[in-house]
Amino acid sequence: MTVEASRTTARPPLAVEELIAEVAAGGIDTVVMALVDMQGRLQGKRFHARYFVDEVLAGGSEASDYLLAVDVDMNPVPGYRISNWETGYGDFTMRPDPSTLRRIPWQPGAALLLADPVGPDGADVAPAPRRILRRQIDRLAGHGLTAFAGAEAEFVLYRDSYEDARRRGYRDLTPATLYNVDYSLLGTARTEPLLRRIRTEMAGAGLAPESAKGECNLGQHEIVFRYADALTTADQHAIYKNGAKEIAAQEGMSITFMAKPNRREGSSCHIHFSVRDADGAPAIPGDGPGRLSAAGRRIAAGLLATMPDFSLLYAPHINSYKRYQPGSFAPTALRWGADNRTCALRVAGHGAATRLENRVPGADVNPHLAIAAMIAGAVHGLEHELTLQAEFAGNAYADDSAPRVPATLRDALARWEASEVVRDAFGAEVAAHYANNARVELDAFDAAVTDWELARGFERL
Repeated sequence: MTVEASRTTARPPLAVEELIAEVAAGGIDTVVMALVDMQGRLQGKRFHARYFVDEVLAGGSEASDYLLAVDVDMNPVPGYRISNWETGYGDFTMRPDPSTLRRIPWQPGAALLLADPVGPDGADVAPAPRRILRRQIDRLAGHGLTAFAGAEAEFVLYRDSYEDARRRGYRDLTPATLYNVDYSLLGTARTEPLLRRIRTEMAGAGLAPESAKGECNLGQHEIVFRYADALTTADQHAIYKNGAKEIAAQEGMSITFMAKPNRREGSSCHIHFSVRDADGAPAIPGDGPGRLSAAGRRIAAGLLATMPDFSLLYAPHINSYKRYQPGSFAPTALRWGADNRTCALRVAGHGAATRLENRVPGADVNPHLAIAAMIAGAVHGLEHELTLQAEFAGNAYADDSAPRVPATLRDALARWEASEVVRDAFGAEVAAHYANNARVELDAFDAAVTDWELARGFERL
């Protein structure tokens, strides 16, 4: 993940004037407007392009407010203040964000842009992921700093379609590679036709792909993109995950971003994080331990101090916590080290490109919430002038004295609900909303009868 000292200049991948012209010429006939939900997915509508330009672009469009109050299966669930049976499951307005407008080459004749939900009073909906991230960006700006990030999500690719995988109960699927192809050019050549489509079509959508490589698990790969400001990176990451799945489906294949799809290596989403001052100069690098500045050390200390309380945003699902195994390249110890992949926080890069890599999130993470948590951790470290623990050298998995990543979602929820830092950083409404999201996930899992239980007990108990 390349991070440079020079400031990037953002330009919408597709200007509104270009959209209007292409709609008039017949080049674009469909506009997809999407909001980012709690799980980091894109939800929304496909509009006839002329109607979008004439009516929606200026005024937005209504959608059910339950989109931020459902489980992963889109079931309405109790416990949310913003949307429930008592309030009648009303609407909010999806307000388009023209700065995110882009073509999506994998859907011919289509453009896409993101939207923000606003209530009947015109106010932003507090638990919306993009709003949560924007709030943390504003808090950091109060310290004269701007956050930049790059997200590296791994995925597992199967040669089965999503429909076939579902019919087979997601068992006995055929991975796209049948041995460890980490950095293997020969092994990944067989999947290159699909990976090339994803890279080139993401570039056509205004993203900046850097590279693709194989990973350790069977069928596991990673495509990485150039860093950007925090909101742009989160937006593009959500678009990429949705688009990669759509492209795979068109090829009769399937991609999963589950954190731990099987007993082998899990899929991470390492997030590289840096900040710049008002003059655009990198604020992380310095002459101190780990090549960090005084501000960089406070930021790193804040990230480590808040990781247990914020783990609900880094690891939001039951399955997320199954990545954290010794010797798995997923961290268990909340330590930091210079270029040390056994630690939760790794100092990566050199010179102006020095940055902090958070190795805790899995590929199932909501990028907006995870980056918001990192910025909140950075602000916490700066405001409290935290002292960074000593750099860890060696195998952090073997450090029995280290504070640990929470072992389960239940542990993470307990930390989240008891945390004053959570309420101070995100507010009581957001804290309660995402606590309920975790309880919904736990209740669903506790009620499920798993394959493990059937295999263990059907005959022998």
